[in-house]
Order: sequence, then structure tokens, then C-alpha cells
Amino acid sequence: MNPSKAFQKKINGVKQGFANYKSLDSRDKKNYWKEFFLNNALYILLFIAIIYTYIRNNNFLSAPAIVTIISLVAANLPIACGIAGCIVLTGTDLSAGRVVGLTACITASLMQSVDYATKMFPNLPVLPIPLVILVVMIVGGIVGWVNGFFVAKFQLHPFIVTLATQLIVYGLLLMYIMINGNNGQPLSGLDKHFNDVVKGSIVSFNAGGAKVSIPNYVWFACVIVIIMWFIWNKTTFGKNMFAVGSNPEAAKVSGVNVMKTTILVHTLAGIMYGITGFIESARIGSNSAGTGLNYECDAIAACVIGGVSFVGGTGKIGGVVLGVFLLRIIFVALNFLSINSSMQFVVKGLIILVACAIDMRKYLVRK
Repeated sequence: MNPSKAFQKKINGVKQGFANYKSLDSRDKKNYWKEFFLNNALYILLFIAIIYTYIRNNNFLSAPAIVTIISLVAANLPIACGIAGCIVLTGTDLSAGRVVGLTACITASLMQSVDYATKMFPNLPVLPIPLVILVVMIVGGIVGWVNGFFVAKFQLHPFIVTLATQLIVYGLLLMYIMINGNNGQPLSGLDKHFNDVVKGSIVSFNAGGAKVSIPNYVWFACVIVIIMWFIWNKTTFGKNMFAVGSNPEAAKVSGVNVMKTTILVHTLAGIMYGITGFIESARIGSNSAGTGLNYECDAIAACVIGGVSFVGGTGKIGGVVLGVFLLRIIFVALNFLSINSSMQFVVKGLIILVACAIDMRKYLVRK
């Protein structure tokens, strides 16, 4: 569709919406606003929180703070894009965070400087970055394939399957960081070139007399989002994913290979976790068994906030990006307000609970 025609179509839609609203009686208008505020309660509360934080601390919306938020969003986007596909299939993935931890430690062990004193593999040179990316994508993809296979083949609930693989992957991670006498020590001393490629910056600017740099992994995240948007919206696989998520029996009757689609969705999710681990290894700089802990919780919350419904068959990559962005804003705001870390867990849990409740309410209203 021509962009100008598409824009005009949206304008016409807005005009039609206003016309429909004007035609309502006072009682229907009251119900309209009630539904509006209930369905958008989370966004409204987040907006209020942003304004309140800015009033309390003007640095919250400063250029360095905004770049920090963007950087955190970029670091969390791949895992969110991966787990969103599982949610579209009415499932979830509890193993995501541990896969991130495993692939981050694998990346760190392969990218340690040759002259680092406690290098895990002393005789191994620093591997080419594309090769390391391929390795972690394969590792993540294998875990995702296992998840998808057991969900599709044996009709097991994704919660149970991914809980099991979470434990398996964590065990493998603990064994991996014990190799060659490492004895579970954090993996650090990463190669400078690797750090420059991931954490370095090709875009920087001055703000208030200070130099602000946008890390390169922000652009990696942008590329991933574009690829995932294309997969979800422009490929047969994407259409099949939504069909299976909406009604697997109807999709099967329509000729969709439900088992293949389910396995591919989880495999793609695993690949996204591997890419997240690759980014995290450089972003953190010192990786251990705790890397990736509870990452899946943030990703799930971001997806639900962004409109990826647990009832299946609903969601957009743009919504995932928005969800991650809003979630990171609120977490950064909590830090600016000096809220202690224990209370932040409470807030995080409440956000997930409210988001899921709103999502289910929308589903029941449509039903």
C-alpha cells in the first residue's frame, strides 16, 4: 500500500472512531471511557510514574539517562523477541535466562585475551567473532529445539518442559565453568577487540558538556528487531505461528504442520537467547553462574505489557519493543527514586500480575 494512502486510511479510521463516539448516548460514553482506562491502566500508571520521577529527579530524562535506558532496552530485546513467539503459542519459556547465562559464559571463555592470567582455555586463540556468534546460536537453538520437540511431540505443557530444561541447562552451566580448574570463578579478561565491537561506539554526541556514546549492541538489537518483524509478518512461518497460537486444531485442518511450527518457534527463541548471551558477555564483562538469572521474568513481563497475549495468536514485534522500553523505564525510574532492590522485585511482580489480569480481561470481553 502507498504510504500516503495508508496514512489517509488511518486518518479516516480516527475520524470514523470520533463519529462512532459522538453517536453514543451518555451511558455508552461512560462505559467507553471505563473500558479505555481499564484496558490502558498499565500504560497510564507508567506514564504517571515517569512524570513523578522526573519531578523528583530532573536527571531522569537527561541525555545520559535516556541513552542508558536505550542501552538496557537493546540488551533485553533479543530474549524478549524470542520468548514472545512462545507466548503466541499460548506457552512460555522458563529456561530462557539460564540459556542466556550458558551462552554468555561460553562466549566469555572463547573471547578471553590470550595474555589473561586465568584464561579458561590457555592454548586457545581468540576466535573470530562471527564464529562465536554461530556457536552460541547453535547452543541456544539446540535447547530451543529440545523444548519445542517435547512440547509438540508429547503434548507436554511448555511450563513443565522449560522448567526441566532450565534445570538441565543450569547444571551444564555449573559444570562448564568448572572446566580446566576454573572452579566456578567469573569469566573476565575479555579481548579488547571483542569489547570494542559490542560495547564500543560509532555514534556519540555532546550533551551538557559531557560526551554520550551509544553502544554498538543497540544497532545489533535494531537489526534483530527488523529481522524478527519480517519473520513474523512477511513469511509463511510467521502466519503459521499465529494460526497455531489461535487454534492448533483449525491450523492443522488448514494444512499447517503444527509440530514443525512449534519446534521452529522454540528453536528461533533459543537462537535469540544465544544472541542475548553473546551481548551480555561483553556488556557485563565478568560472567558467572548467576548471569541470566530471572531474565525470562523481565522478558515475559515486557511481552505481556506489549500486547502479546497468553491466550495465543496475538502479538506484534512493535508491541514487544514498546513493552521492553516501558519496563526498562520503570526500573530505571525506581533506581532514580532510590527504591531498594527488594522493593523492586515487588514492583516487578505487581507489573506482571496487573499486565496478565488486563490481558485476560481483554480476552474475556472479546469472547
